[in-house]
Amino acid sequence: MSLFVARNSRVAARSLDGEMMIMSGRDSTLFTLNRTATILWQAADGTTPLEQIVQQKICTEYQVEAAEALHDAETLARDLASHGILQISEQPIARGKSK
Repeated sequence: MSLFVARNSRVAARSLDGEMMIMSGRDSTLFTLNRTATILWQAADGTTPLEQIVQQKICTEYQVEAAEALHDAETLARDLASHGILQISEQPIARGKSK
């Protein structure tokens, strides 16, 4: 099963020294994403499977095992989705569409 992730258009996000600062539109919570989470956030286009993002972006940037990196990325994506920062789907996510 592939997972697709997309940035929620209802958040405010800014990059600062390679890390993302994100304000949730749902509850005005401020999140600071570390560099690895920022890579995931920036690649979350809704059409690229999470596994491909991990293999092509995270595993090439950092010396990590693919299975472990994918597990960590899924956990992070689900956590961010629970705060309305990302959207997750088993199907590609159309741009501008929010859950």
